[in-house]
Amino acid sequence: MKLRQKVKNLPKEPGVYLMKNKRGKIIYVGKAKSLRSRVGSYFQSSKHQRFKTKVLVENIVDFDYIITDTEVEALILENNLIKKYHPKYNIQLKDDKTYPYIKVTEKEVYPRIFKTRIVKNDGARYFGPYTDVKAVNDILELLYDMFQLRTCKRDLTEKKEERACLNFHIDKCSAPCINEISVKEYNKLIEKSIMILEGKEDTLIKELDKKMQEASKSLDFEDAAKLRDQIRAINKVSKKQKIISDRLINQDIIALAQTDNDICVQLLIVRSGRLIGKENFIFTEANDLKETLTAFLQQYYDNAYYIPEEILLELEIDDLKLINQWLSEEKGSKVELKVPKIGEKRELVQMSYRNARYNLKEYRFKNKFNSLKANTGVKELQEYLGLEEMPYRIEGFDISHVQGTDTVASLVVFENGQPKKSDYRRFKINHGQGNNDFLSMKEVVTRRYSRLLKEGKKFPDLILIDGGKGQLSSAVEIISELGRPGEQMIGLAKREEEVFLPGQSDPVILPKDSQALYLIQRVRDEAHRFAVSYHRKLRSRRLTHSMLDEIPGIGPKRREALLKYFGSLGEIKNVSIEELAEVSGISDKVASKIRSYLDEHIQP
Repeated sequence: MKLRQKVKNLPKEPGVYLMKNKRGKIIYVGKAKSLRSRVGSYFQSSKHQRFKTKVLVENIVDFDYIITDTEVEALILENNLIKKYHPKYNIQLKDDKTYPYIKVTEKEVYPRIFKTRIVKNDGARYFGPYTDVKAVNDILELLYDMFQLRTCKRDLTEKKEERACLNFHIDKCSAPCINEISVKEYNKLIEKSIMILEGKEDTLIKELDKKMQEASKSLDFEDAAKLRDQIRAINKVSKKQKIISDRLINQDIIALAQTDNDICVQLLIVRSGRLIGKENFIFTEANDLKETLTAFLQQYYDNAYYIPEEILLELEIDDLKLINQWLSEEKGSKVELKVPKIGEKRELVQMSYRNARYNLKEYRFKNKFNSLKANTGVKELQEYLGLEEMPYRIEGFDISHVQGTDTVASLVVFENGQPKKSDYRRFKINHGQGNNDFLSMKEVVTRRYSRLLKEGKKFPDLILIDGGKGQLSSAVEIISELGRPGEQMIGLAKREEEVFLPGQSDPVILPKDSQALYLIQRVRDEAHRFAVSYHRKLRSRRLTHSMLDEIPGIGPKRREALLKYFGSLGEIKNVSIEELAEVSGISDKVASKIRSYLDEHIQP
């Protein structure tokens, strides 16, 4: 069926559409108030279409669609599908950092406060995200010292300990484990800690000051001095945070700066009128500010644990009301997206814009510097190795295993001396002959380059094999069988950092201070890192599945439910019976069995 005819059969209801190329791969995901109107607009006159849209349309061979009940549902589904398929023509927030939060385990009898990067629906309170890890550590250190909170993971609902740990004896813990403090008094300390985390330092300082005066009048100078020190410590932390508003409001302030096809989105995080953090996000190959801002709002707040009541934007976007409605529903209370034109709020947006402009300038300067530096390495490599062409694109391989188990291979790609992580690949080795690096290298080189030939894709300018003459000869043999020149390959031996070339018995020794040697070392080390991380992941998954399968009453469904809920065996082994029982399909009895088994088989 032709695309125009297929468009005519589309419903006029809201939904999401998925554009596909000739290989059936999803290359764009979009939402629509009316599927027929929105999808149809792609196949009308291209006179007023942007260049990016024209390129997209040229690659569309087919499309699918999903009907939703409302526009908000379409907005949510669109974002989920973008995260799932990573379409080529969608603007995506490529930020792999996981920001720290501060977690308060309010469900525990004696709650704990600690740093975490994993947010779960477990009844605990989370504060963050914080963009400055040092600030998180400073706050936690303040709370531990000021209120002598416990830092251990002991389950204090069970039998009390006979003696306290060292922290109690050096006045670092109030020792709830041996009943040195009551539940009521300990929870008062937690409440004070939460006031600081909520930005209510002023209220807490007034309370502490009142108690200090009372203690002084009662001649309890030791207690008064302790309260005085607490007030000073709170003031010290508060002064580090810039006050930008008299109103105790929580805000996110967002502005954008653009140079050519690079866009920087700047986020200022304000809590209770104080600027507590800032973060910038760089989008490359993006040329539309409104489209970039819309994509950022969808993707950032979909992952954010906390949504403030007010978000200030630099410019209007088409989906402002729709995103406003979605965020309000997500938060469970009113969220306002505003584009201020005058006054204090406009000044805050301008401050965010100045930060965006500076950060984009710094990013482009670093990029240019790294590119020039990297280009030197590429030029030197061509010269030292006598290559006909400059090795602009380099692909490097590495093999990883432990005593022949879980053997994997990695492929990393560098272009103009810089890693291109979107092209990295991982391979499970299938030859089944244990610890045989030659066979493993032979398999992965065959799989990689036979596929490139099949798809008609260009080969790299240089292929780097981690190893000496033996590994290189094995790889050259495969490449030659595929009808490609072996001269495109080199081997790098680790002991003396010798470079081996096909057909040459003596290695090439690159100068120790050369950018060429530095470049191929980076490729080799990155391939090794990537292979080892994948190997550890597979090994951990296998061991985790094996251990969970050994627990009576745990089958595949319950195992997957546990891993999906907690993320890893490392998380599972640290949770209580009550937390285990929160997982779908896990009863109190089964949770107790899991806890007993893990306590018996996993050393603390």
